[in-house]
Amino acid sequence: MAAGPAPTAGPGNAQFLSKVVLSVSCNNLLDMDVFSKSDPLCVIHMTSSESQWYEVGRTERINNTLDPKFSKTFEIDYFFEVVQKIRFSVYDIDNATYDLEDDDFLGSLECTVGQIVSSRKLTRPLLRRDRKPAGKGTITIVAEEKTDNRVVNFEMAARKLDKKDFFGLSDPFLEIYKQTDTDWQLAHRTEVVMNNLSPTWKPFMVPLQSLCGGDIERRIKVCACFMAPPPPPPFQAEFECINSKKKQKKKGYKNSGVIIIKKCEIVRQYTFLDYIMGGCQLNFTVTIDFTGSNGDPRTPQSLHFIDPQGYNEYLAAIWAVGSVIQDYDSDKMFPAFGFGAQVPPSWQVSHEFPINFNPANPFCAGIEGVVSAYQQCLPQVKLYGPTSFSPIINHVACFAKQAMQQNTASQYFVLLIITDGVITDMDQTRSAIVNASRLPMSIIIIGVGGADFSAMEFLDGDDGMLRSTTGEAAMRDIVQFVPFRQFQRVSRENLQRLLFFCVSSMSSDLVWRCTGRAA
Repeated sequence: MAAGPAPTAGPGNAQFLSKVVLSVSCNNLLDMDVFSKSDPLCVIHMTSSESQWYEVGRTERINNTLDPKFSKTFEIDYFFEVVQKIRFSVYDIDNATYDLEDDDFLGSLECTVGQIVSSRKLTRPLLRRDRKPAGKGTITIVAEEKTDNRVVNFEMAARKLDKKDFFGLSDPFLEIYKQTDTDWQLAHRTEVVMNNLSPTWKPFMVPLQSLCGGDIERRIKVCACFMAPPPPPPFQAEFECINSKKKQKKKGYKNSGVIIIKKCEIVRQYTFLDYIMGGCQLNFTVTIDFTGSNGDPRTPQSLHFIDPQGYNEYLAAIWAVGSVIQDYDSDKMFPAFGFGAQVPPSWQVSHEFPINFNPANPFCAGIEGVVSAYQQCLPQVKLYGPTSFSPIINHVACFAKQAMQQNTASQYFVLLIITDGVITDMDQTRSAIVNASRLPMSIIIIGVGGADFSAMEFLDGDDGMLRSTTGEAAMRDIVQFVPFRQFQRVSRENLQRLLFFCVSSMSSDLVWRCTGRAA
């Protein structure tokens, strides 16, 4: 089996990689043998980061059947922030050679791993090399996540620890270690509780894999440590808080304190992928800035100017994020809106107009439909102003609120706002975001051009939780700002990874909150 390079998971992106097991079956294959039925085998290929196809593996050959159910499965790394192409090719094997060129081709399917995972069970017709149907042949791929998603929730405290500081009380923290074959490996370190010999640490969770490799019978070690100025070196004691030196010197020594585990339970930590495989749909809405600050679209200086290659930053942003998210939308119909333009026939300024000019049906068929609608809309409107985000945020929030009332976690709404950065309704936008933070909704703001994006960074809330003008805090951070020009020189794949990381990281908090309702 040939090995191919997998996409690189950047720092902090490990949580967005999953092991997925694929199983394959076929029905109604072409019968290529004269005196018996075909002897099918399936070969799987994937594309590398350089878009080169490499072989993942092959199933076993099953003799004399047109409806094979292959027993061999394939475990692949699924980066659900990357568009991973995969191809299944079925052959009738009539010899013992490894080369497939002398075997009869029964058909193939090319799709993305995201399509398989979001469907869980994907059935499609097999196609010949000329892209015509291979008879009535079909192929079915079933995806199953293979991972231990359990975590251990801890609540821990201590009582009567040794005093180690000359002035004031000690500053204790805990270190929890995983037992390996040769040593102890640090799995978690708590925060330091200052000046307290009977501390209570904040509740924390440790992945079961990190704690004990998934083996709940494996020993762990808990050390009580102290932030102490050198010398002496920091005191450490094992779980029982026994200081071996002190025990040898002091008669009647009992211990140096007692560690109290107030809570230790193993629970499953639901991931974004769990919800996708469970049927959760991403509802993707595109909103485009048509304000006058973008410049006259007929001139090359305008951010809306489409060059002879059919490129501008707005189109690039739509393609980059849309091509990732569309795999998780079953009907691939995306509402697309514009704001800040004078719209025919009344030529009134609108901050929420469908770019296909159909208010009753603002949906576009796939990302290609969004791009086409944008290209047709651009010469029909007059760029004007001001730049107002709150109307479209409130519009999408209405649908997210309706989804919350369904008592499931089956829908999640992603609003993509592409803008040149100057916002005029900041107070209203802050209130709209705070209200939306309680809903299954995330907002990605992509800044195009070179304007001052400080207002966008403020809405992002990375420097502290966003608050409305009345002081009400957002329940969670639902806004992610991406300055497009900082990333336009990186590969399309890396930009897609960044954008989907934004969606996944923002929505993961909501997944955690919805676990009780959605489980």
